[in-house]
Amino acid sequence: MADYILARKSRNIASGAVHIFLNILLGIGAVLVTVFSSSPLFGFLLVLVSKWRIFAVRRRYLWLNLKSNLVDLIVGMSVVLLSYYAGNTLLPVDFVLMSFYVIWLVIIKPLSSENATLAQSLIAVFLGISATTFVTAGQSPVFTIFLAFLVGYAASRHVLSQTSNRDFTMTTLVCGLIFAEIAWLCQSWAIVYTFGASGIRIPQVAIILTIFAFIYNYARQAIIRYQDDFRFRHIIGPVLFGVILVGIIVIWFSNPIFNI
Repeated sequence: MADYILARKSRNIASGAVHIFLNILLGIGAVLVTVFSSSPLFGFLLVLVSKWRIFAVRRRYLWLNLKSNLVDLIVGMSVVLLSYYAGNTLLPVDFVLMSFYVIWLVIIKPLSSENATLAQSLIAVFLGISATTFVTAGQSPVFTIFLAFLVGYAASRHVLSQTSNRDFTMTTLVCGLIFAEIAWLCQSWAIVYTFGASGIRIPQVAIILTIFAFIYNYARQAIIRYQDDFRFRHIIGPVLFGVILVGIIVIWFSNPIFNI
């Protein structure tokens, strides 16, 4: 019996090590294959292959599986797109993306606590909206609206699916619509902050919507916590901080030399 337990533990350790190794290969490979091929298609393929379990189900469960894995897909696809739009030569931003994606796959994604779930959603918002900004630059607003709605919907659903309240369809749709509207308003004045020759470019709207997502979730939690006794004073601190921070970003950090 003791030998059986020892053998089983050894197999678990070995399978865990293999799983981590494959995630490291995925994190590095998704970026490298995108840069060297000058195309995001191979990076997308690697991300989709790593999510094969989504499609290995009966057809009636496929849509549910897709919705449950939207945040992870958004992060993976966004990493590929951001490395693609950085150019076809290796830059510091590519190493940053590789390192982050490995950390996401190995450490961040497996976490399931309430704070970890919120962090995962905020990361998806920041990366997803950043990628959306570059993909839809100069394109029809329809693409911006659709992609921003998808990011907002996925981020909200990811947080709410961890709660005991299973009826959250309306909340996720509202969050998606707000994301779509803000992204649409910002599209005509897309400010991107660049950092020298590093290749790092951060869209202003990605910062704004990440701040909004945090405040939105904080307000939702406060409303649930206080229920009939809820007052605006319960959320005034984070709301004021968010409004002031966004105001500073929009007023003092919207130099048109950053405009794409």
